Amino acid sequence: MSKAPRKILVTSALPYANGSIHLGHLLEYIQTDIWVRFQKMRGETCNYVCADDAHGTAIMLKAEQQGITPEELIAGVKAEHESDFADFHVNFDNYYSTHSDENRELSELIYNRCKDAGHISSRTITQAFDPEKQLFLADRFIKGTCPKCKTEDQYGDNCEACGATYSPTELIDPRSAISGATPVEKESTHFFFKLPDFTEMLKAWTRSGTLQDEIANKLSEWLDSGLQEWDISRDAPYFGFEIPGEPGKYFYVWLDAPIGYMASFKNLCDRTDGLEFDDYWSKDSKAELYHFIGKDIINFHALFWPAMLSCSNFRTPTAVNAHGFLTVNGKKMSKSRGTFIKARTYLEHLNPEYLRYYFAAKLNNRVEDLDLNLEDFAQRVNSDLVGKVVNIASRSAGFITKKFDGTLSSQSSEPELVKEFISAGDQIAAYYEGREFGKAIKAIMALADKANQYIADKEPWVLAKQEGAEQQVQDVCSVGINLFRLLMIYLKPVLPEMTGKAEAFLNDQLDWEALGRTLEDHQINKFKPLMTRVEMEKIEAMLESSKEVLAEEQKPKLDPNSPLAKEPIDAEIQYDEFAKLDLRVALIAKAEAVKGADKLLRLELDLGGETRQVFAGIKSAYSPEQLEGKHTVMVANLAPRKMKFGMSEGMVLAAGPGGNELWILEPHEGAQPGMRIR
Repeated sequence: MSKAPRKILVTSALPYANGSIHLGHLLEYIQTDIWVRFQKMRGETCNYVCADDAHGTAIMLKAEQQGITPEELIAGVKAEHESDFADFHVNFDNYYSTHSDENRELSELIYNRCKDAGHISSRTITQAFDPEKQLFLADRFIKGTCPKCKTEDQYGDNCEACGATYSPTELIDPRSAISGATPVEKESTHFFFKLPDFTEMLKAWTRSGTLQDEIANKLSEWLDSGLQEWDISRDAPYFGFEIPGEPGKYFYVWLDAPIGYMASFKNLCDRTDGLEFDDYWSKDSKAELYHFIGKDIINFHALFWPAMLSCSNFRTPTAVNAHGFLTVNGKKMSKSRGTFIKARTYLEHLNPEYLRYYFAAKLNNRVEDLDLNLEDFAQRVNSDLVGKVVNIASRSAGFITKKFDGTLSSQSSEPELVKEFISAGDQIAAYYEGREFGKAIKAIMALADKANQYIADKEPWVLAKQEGAEQQVQDVCSVGINLFRLLMIYLKPVLPEMTGKAEAFLNDQLDWEALGRTLEDHQINKFKPLMTRVEMEKIEAMLESSKEVLAEEQKPKLDPNSPLAKEPIDAEIQYDEFAKLDLRVALIAKAEAVKGADKLLRLELDLGGETRQVFAGIKSAYSPEQLEGKHTVMVANLAPRKMKFGMSEGMVLAAGPGGNELWILEPHEGAQPGMRIR
């Protein structure tokens, strides 16, 4: 008697609705999709839901920048996200939005239950306020002069020049990054979820097997040091849901975002016969609930979220599966190098299943960063998929089609070899179930090696030339086709498109139950190429295209009527204003680190008889030894600025996104100190 299917609900973190999907995002969605496809292949009842995270100040401001409503912005982004996911074969059962009636109703229900149970508090807090925009400002929306090193144009919480941290109230000459107005301090009543009330519950839950050990260990540090109440409200204007009974107060985006999982599933239930919301979310639910997320948002999913669910009489997750970040060629994704790659840019150049396979080959169930090494990416796809798996079918299919009218042998001539491939299914399934995709791929490729070795040893191309060996040729090639079929069953969660082509070729439906039978006396169709090789030229073209996308995005796209259009950084200047800049060639006579500053170097610049001292925030890109003796370009008529470390008498020109990707401008060969740049 077969057991009843498991009831499984799976989610991925909700992408924010103010930008495009990139390869770093796709790591998570591909990981989740592979796991879900595996469960469905096994006959389990598994639903995969997600949604755009559509609320918050950033979305409100971006819509204003573009001169459209927030609703128009999130609708356009959602359409883009859905198209990208579909083209990477990420197969959601429902993709929704947190800006929905279902999410509003559930957010209010959870809030009211927590409030009625005494776990919501309120108190007055003081915040920075933009008097022109009539908007409370988060730290990232405040700029000013660093109170430590006196560097201008720094954010409200830390200085990029000297690395100091501080509160926005400590900034010198602070201004709103939105309107340019000077912020004022203003009091407001905020609402808080009393997270400390759930300390003991969370200590037990985080150690119950729901989290990876490294995550549970990290959370135990926070739990032991004492939890703080969580601010769950924001003041108008704000794009989100108004708190019931509290005019002008809105739920903080991170309150209603995870509730979006429930809302997306409820929307699916309302459209699907036999699918009941309470079966998956009630306190006594026997269904399984899995969240796949990045390690950077674990506090929201493993502290706030289970506490809120418990408080409001809903079930908590079966497991929260966290993964690390994506790097490219061993480094953080970089826009200047073209390695900050959007999903659509990738799709314009490469097959999405290349990336699905490469991610699968390197993924495990630990919280580790994954590196996309582009040379290894090409070599592994070409070697494994084209050189091994597809090769088995292409070497065998031609003989079956030409000599035997596409009909396989009536019985296997190598039952033990086929049996070995079938028996590997239990271990491969265990790897998939445990999110050890890399181990699954390694096991599958070991089988592919055996299949290729079998064909190489039997040499059907030699047998085909021998009189009376027709049956041997048919038998050998039929075994090859059956081994290929088993490999494609194992690879189907990773390569759904390639498997679809294989199913058409094999004239067979591939699911996990199909492991229990072989194809004998079976008609196959003419073999067509299933996958082509990765070409490095296309990878290089993708990187160049990514740089072009960045350059296009950096062009201002502001609504001229928006207050943001008044931002100095986007303001146009006339040519005669630009001509006032005195740009001079300077010899870096001396360079040295500045004691107490993380990013500054002190430069002595020779302008052809005149010496200037300049402090430059380029320590992350250059050592003093690299700079001494170089020529560069400086702004010579910039008013001197007093800094903590001394007077800075100009500015050297540099380009790049920052960090170690920063390059000082060097004039043409033969330029002399003091020469003016025209």
